[in-house]
Amino acid sequence: MIYIQRRKLAMVAFGGNAILRSGQKGTYQEQLQNVMDTCLSLHRLYEQDCDLVIGHGNGPQVGNVMLQHDAGAKMYGIEQMPMDACVAETQGSIGYMIELAFRNIFFKENIRKHVITLVTQVVVDENDPAFQNPTKPVGPYYTKEQADKFAAETGAKYVEDPKGNGWRKVVASPTPKHISNIDVVQRLATSGYVVITCGGGGIPVVRNQHGSKGMEAVIDKDLASALAAIEMKADEFYILTDIPKVYINFRKENEKALDTITVAEAKKYLAEGQFAEGSMAPKVRAAIFFVEYGGKECIITEAGQLGNPNCGTRIIA
Repeated sequence: MIYIQRRKLAMVAFGGNAILRSGQKGTYQEQLQNVMDTCLSLHRLYEQDCDLVIGHGNGPQVGNVMLQHDAGAKMYGIEQMPMDACVAETQGSIGYMIELAFRNIFFKENIRKHVITLVTQVVVDENDPAFQNPTKPVGPYYTKEQADKFAAETGAKYVEDPKGNGWRKVVASPTPKHISNIDVVQRLATSGYVVITCGGGGIPVVRNQHGSKGMEAVIDKDLASALAAIEMKADEFYILTDIPKVYINFRKENEKALDTITVAEAKKYLAEGQFAEGSMAPKVRAAIFFVEYGGKECIITEAGQLGNPNCGTRIIA
């Protein structure tokens, strides 16, 4: 009997800042080049016999979309689209750029491989406490008077920016419960497709006796990617960031890079406040979630380190 070794299934999550970097204007060509650079690094996993599923962030991009909608409303009276539609819009545009990058990489290397983007809904609980206490700032800044007016008209919540830039809308960030069409994602990936899914954490929807409904919310993309990896029983889960490893005492004299840590150690460092919210803390929580629900290990690193067997910080049980 001949045994054919199965390719490993790898879930990779990278942030919206890997597409639009600090200090850049955010032109299409800038973003496309950034995506190409990241996909060249991801290609190393394919060369190591991994089937690839890719999740991505959309923070800067969805913010720009909301600014565009705001400008359209002010200048032309065009009704602004809700948050779930903005997430869907950026899933399509960013997915297109990732597809384009991978298709060009495969073309140059004469590899016959398909790439597909799925505009993905992610189910959340409409009774999630996050909906009672929205905290995630999104979209443009407003004056206090504008924010009060919009809040009265729409019922949305606005809070003052701690840096004094104005007032911004805040939305809930609920916990993802299920990735829609995850069985399709898995089948496509293991059939040889590079699959792009859960863009921006996925489009938040609730399902009840009335059907499905999009929500004014954003889902953490690392947590959504971790859930996708769990539901697919992925062999490997990578979270890409802009530093090669996770650090404790970051940017202090006694900073220390972490090579391999256990879930218990990761929780201890979180409790100590070693990881900043809005930066490394969500990534570490997503890694813990993956490992606690059946994953072997999660690797947090920068894209350029992929292919190095000792890359990144590894979080294990």
